[in-house]
Amino acid sequence: MLAAAITFALMFTLKKSLGQHFLKDENICRKIIEAVEECPHKQLIEVGPGGGALTKYLLKLPKTEFKAVELDDEKVEYLVKIFPQLKEKIIHKSFLEIDKPFSGRFTVVGNFPYNISSQILFRILDWKDDVDCMIGMFQKEVAQRVAAKEGNKTYGVLSVLIQAYFKVEYLFEVHEKCFAPPPKVKSAVIRLVPVKPDFKIKDEQSFFKLVKAAFNQRRKTLRNAVKELFDKKTLQEEIFNKRAEQLNVEQFAQLSFKMK
Repeated sequence: MLAAAITFALMFTLKKSLGQHFLKDENICRKIIEAVEECPHKQLIEVGPGGGALTKYLLKLPKTEFKAVELDDEKVEYLVKIFPQLKEKIIHKSFLEIDKPFSGRFTVVGNFPYNISSQILFRILDWKDDVDCMIGMFQKEVAQRVAAKEGNKTYGVLSVLIQAYFKVEYLFEVHEKCFAPPPKVKSAVIRLVPVKPDFKIKDEQSFFKLVKAAFNQRRKTLRNAVKELFDKKTLQEEIFNKRAEQLNVEQFAQLSFKMK
């Protein structure tokens, strides 16, 4: 473990501003690759390859068009040096600033920078019609929030919006010592697989607006939290006595049709 940490330190500078914590445990790497192999991956993009812990496996996947997106100049230089085949496959930008990386459907994988993990999930939502699968390493609390069901204290905006379009699989947790440097938080890997729910949503804009307003004042009843979005008569219905965390995804979807 010590030798691995020293090797990482010699390879490049770790930048806290970019939320960099590089995976060094090969067993965890292989478990993530197994999760990728269970998904469609004809077109695959890795977010934040860093030191290439996952990249070295992803490049070996057969019949796969692979790309990687990395913001850090030093890491891009290092990756191209170690993996020359990456030269035409690496996008030197922030994942939050790139255009859709492929035409057609694709899979996303990564040990995501924890400081922008929620923004990454919202970008996945932007591309939901083209995302075949997402396998990602997140801070444990974020992973739990995405997977949480109604009634759970961690259930919130991300839970509802992601689960409206994806099945969330909480795969496994990862110890801090599996990274260099070790983060101060626990980590977990989740997988998102697109689903076609049985219920309908009025429209995406209304649904997102409703969910965000409801959880913005989560301690209040829905009647008080979302009163600007409904007429007075509708607000008298029994469901508005509940708080946001008590409604499941389908109930939010049904309420979207009653908005002004």
